[in-house]
Amino acid sequence: MRQIDEARLERDLGYRYRYLADFIGFGPDDEAALHEAAASLAPLVPVLVDAVYDKLIQQDATWRHFLPRQHGYEGPTPPSLAELTMDHPQIRYRKQHLARYLSALVTRPYDGKMVEYLDMVGKIHTRQAGNPNIHVPQVQMNALMGFVADAVTAAIFGLGLGKAAEQRLVRAFQKLLWIQNDLIHRHYAAGEGSRAAPGETPGARSALAGTAASTSHN
Repeated sequence: MRQIDEARLERDLGYRYRYLADFIGFGPDDEAALHEAAASLAPLVPVLVDAVYDKLIQQDATWRHFLPRQHGYEGPTPPSLAELTMDHPQIRYRKQHLARYLSALVTRPYDGKMVEYLDMVGKIHTRQAGNPNIHVPQVQMNALMGFVADAVTAAIFGLGLGKAAEQRLVRAFQKLLWIQNDLIHRHYAAGEGSRAAPGETPGARSALAGTAASTSHN
């Protein structure tokens, strides 16, 4: 039986990534499938980006996150949600970032730098990245990742690949997106300030915290 250092999973990004990749089964063959599809998928990146933003603009809950100044953006910011249109410079800036992200998934080697990049993609959607005004709720991130996974799958089905190549590519993307999903949600857990120890329920941790708070005020 393989021994897993659970505490290290929380503090060592490389160890966490290797654990996820090994458990899910994301390996060199999957990386090759992604890289081999780069030329076919590249023309579809703008279509995928537009599909994501067409979805995001449909709800105030998702669109409001683009009101605060985005990291690295130096242009004008919208004064209100009503004025945050699809052609606003800040939206164009964010769409460029999403396009680069999607391209990176099928072009970059899955080395330490790529793992750090995937981790930062998760971090920038939370206050952990340093901007207290940007914090996308977990439910919205889950919904977004589900939408992206479906959109990518639909795009692959439209490439006209042979059945074997199609299945190989879909499986590679699904594994990768599950890894990305973990590297998103780990930053929400970090923001909670503490984690339950193995075998300890969140309720027990809350009860202990409440007892400690009560004691400190006595």
